[in-house]
Amino acid sequence: MHSKQSVTQLSYEITGLAIKVHKALGPGLLESIYEECLKYELLKNGYDVRHQLIVAVIYDDLKMNIELRVDLLVNDLVIVELKAIENILPVHKAQLLTYMKLLKKPQGLLINFFTDNIIKTMQPFVNEFFSELPD
Repeated sequence: MHSKQSVTQLSYEITGLAIKVHKALGPGLLESIYEECLKYELLKNGYDVRHQLIVAVIYDDLKMNIELRVDLLVNDLVIVELKAIENILPVHKAQLLTYMKLLKKPQGLLINFFTDNIIKTMQPFVNEFFSELPD
C-alpha cells in the first residue's frame, strides 16, 4: 500500500535524477533529449517507467479518438511532464493536472530543463488521490 510519504519520497528521488541529468547536459536542448536521459536514469536505478503513455479521454461513456501523451509515468504513481521552454504557462499546469485526474495518479511533477536550477522551477502537484492516501 502506498502512502503520502512514499509518494513524496518517490517524487524527491525523481527530482534528484532530473537534477543529475540537468547538471550533465545543461539547458538549451530539446525536451525529447531530456526525456530520454531521465528515462534512462530512472530505469538504471530500478524504477518502473512508462513513457509517451497514451491517455484515453472518455466523455459520456464514449472513448474519444484523441491522443494525449504523458511524458513519463514512474512506478505507476507519479506523472512527470518535462518542458524545455523559457516560461511555464498555466496551460502546462492544467495539462498535468488533467493527466493526473484521467489516470487517477496522486502526484505530478512539472520539470522545466530550460533553467539554471531545476529546484527553482520544478513544480509538484497533488490531487484528491493523494489526499486519500494514508500518511
